[in-house]
Amino acid sequence: MEIRGERECKDCGQHWSYYETGNVSCPSCGSMRSVGVGERERHTAAQVSLELTDHRTAVADGTIRDAAPALKSDLREFVRKTGYIHGGELLPLDDTSLAAHELLHAVDVVARSNRPTDDEEYFVLELLRGADEDTRPEPSSVPDSLSDARGLAYANAIEAYHHDLSGWLDDHPDKEARTTLGTLSNHLKRVEALEGDIPVSESETLVRVARDIYTYLTTDDLDALASARDQLSSLA
Repeated sequence: MEIRGERECKDCGQHWSYYETGNVSCPSCGSMRSVGVGERERHTAAQVSLELTDHRTAVADGTIRDAAPALKSDLREFVRKTGYIHGGELLPLDDTSLAAHELLHAVDVVARSNRPTDDEEYFVLELLRGADEDTRPEPSSVPDSLSDARGLAYANAIEAYHHDLSGWLDDHPDKEARTTLGTLSNHLKRVEALEGDIPVSESETLVRVARDIYTYLTTDDLDALASARDQLSSLA
């Protein structure tokens, strides 16, 4: 979506950045009568943050199964609104997004299980502790029974990033990046067809590839592009 990032209030003349507030109402007088000014820029990053404090309390006071419906609702809202282009600027694939996608899948698995294991419950709690602080569990800590959840979750997260990255490349053409992105897309389709049934190490490789493409595009680092390609080749 391309929008004019600066807005002007028609009642009091106040100027503000829609990119920063995500709101068309005037921050000075509250009027809804405003117009966009300036150049249009691609913008997908809504003003959204992940807040899990209440859900941590709910789990502490009850069970993961009891807390799951409200938690999953908030996680779905977060991942739906998360974007990676801010006023034309490409953003990186962050750990909060990855952890939110994984928590959504993992808590669903545990909540539906008649007898979740201690390892499964501990892993969900670990995700719940760090997802809103831009941290995610190490690959070695993922229980075997939740490796498919990580595989599918990361594929979903990277696919959302891929979508925005593809749009950004429409505005900033780069043939080499486009080709590499196409190869990444093929791997994501395979993971989704397998319903996430891939080694945890492969999920991590796909994350590194997406981040290497970002590094190449934002810093002209050819080594990062070569790294992305080499890692994709290792998955073939």
